[in-house]
Amino acid sequence: MSQSATLQRVQAVDFYGRLEEEVRNHSHGAALLFLYCAGNPSETEAGLAEVQSFVDQLSGEVLQDTHTGVLAVTLPGYSLDAAHYQALLLKQHLQGRLEQADPRITLAALTEMPSALTLKQMAEAAKLSTSSDIHIFTQEEADSGQNRILIVDQDATVREFLQIRLTMQGYETLEAVDGLEALDLIPKWEPDLVLTELNLHGIDGLPFIHHIQQLDMKEPPKIVVLTEKRVEQTISQCFQNGVDDYVTKPFSPVELDARIRRCLH
Repeated sequence: MSQSATLQRVQAVDFYGRLEEEVRNHSHGAALLFLYCAGNPSETEAGLAEVQSFVDQLSGEVLQDTHTGVLAVTLPGYSLDAAHYQALLLKQHLQGRLEQADPRITLAALTEMPSALTLKQMAEAAKLSTSSDIHIFTQEEADSGQNRILIVDQDATVREFLQIRLTMQGYETLEAVDGLEALDLIPKWEPDLVLTELNLHGIDGLPFIHHIQQLDMKEPPKIVVLTEKRVEQTISQCFQNGVDDYVTKPFSPVELDARIRRCLH
């Protein structure tokens, strides 16, 4: 993977990590708004300043994904109706202040902490919207999202093959080159499944599996081992320690697809 692609993914993880912290601070409920200006890209910074000025009057917070240009706005204590009214005012404000502004807005009222996947779906709904109407994000949309798979392997060729293969199967993927990087990414990105080699730098094998299971997460990921290790004792120990499946290299891509589907469904 190129350095620029890696940087983009890290930026995305940081944005959603900071957003989760902000939402978690409002335990009594909040409205969450994602905004993307589909007009003149040169107005991005001016748009951020205008949104910040507007939201300051509402005691809200604004975060920016510097890679995609999407803005996230939290409105503590706002009902969906009240937030929708403010979103309409914000849209009119931007159209009046910025030439060629074409704001796309996704909105939801939060009664509990959404997953990182749901936050990402909301942001993407705003960025990919083809309508200028304010979009109310529903639980049904959240439930229909892609499963996330974290690929952990120090071999760049293997990672690239798996990333292409799994993306073609409809999964969202992220990559880690070793166990330490994976343990940092898992609680931030919240994958549904970790597909991992056992031979890794830093921390590997059963200690790595154990550390995954000890992470402070509401929904720990499924674990599928994809490894060159064929020792029967190692395979047995993995299953005894909570691994969901074990596949040895070289492997059949079709069989791996089936194993992953079985673990996720």
